[in-house]
Amino acid sequence: MKLNEIRDNEGARKKRLRVGRGPGSGKGKTAGRGVKGQKSRSGVAIGGFEGGQMPLYMRMPKRGFNNPGALKLAEVNLWRLQDAVDAKKLDAKKEINAEALVAAGVIRRAKDGVRVLGTGELKAKLNLVVWSASAGAKKAIEDAGGSVTEQRIAAEEAAKARVEKRNAAKGKPPAPKAKKADKA
Repeated sequence: MKLNEIRDNEGARKKRLRVGRGPGSGKGKTAGRGVKGQKSRSGVAIGGFEGGQMPLYMRMPKRGFNNPGALKLAEVNLWRLQDAVDAKKLDAKKEINAEALVAAGVIRRAKDGVRVLGTGELKAKLNLVVWSASAGAKKAIEDAGGSVTEQRIAAEEAAKARVEKRNAAKGKPPAPKAKKADKA
């Protein structure tokens, strides 16, 4: 075998069929689209159109809703935390919060808070300050000698601010603030 004899296996590279290039190709003139009609033209996307009959996606009932006030949490599994500690991106002796996780590259952004989930194994003793942690994650962290502190106030205020900002953009007035009862 020489360099000039090296080639792909027969049939490994198939040339793309160029349609509309003459009758000899078998796909000339109308290029396999038939004659006239909407589907023969370019720029047509009929998607869920069923010829005027009520389409399936409109026959099905609507269900549920998207809660605009729902918190958007960044999720972190135990194995990601352990990998970051092993790679010396996280200092296990210091308190680990959302800012530390972003700086270490464990999460991209903190969103409204961080939720720790229990997938994986954790050997390092970590002191976490997060929005919340699952029961399994808490148990694993505490078994490793660490602790979990749940701080929710900042996250809920951030979510409330996000909703108010969106409402202001839509021209809705801000929600009335709850009045504190006077002590008499």
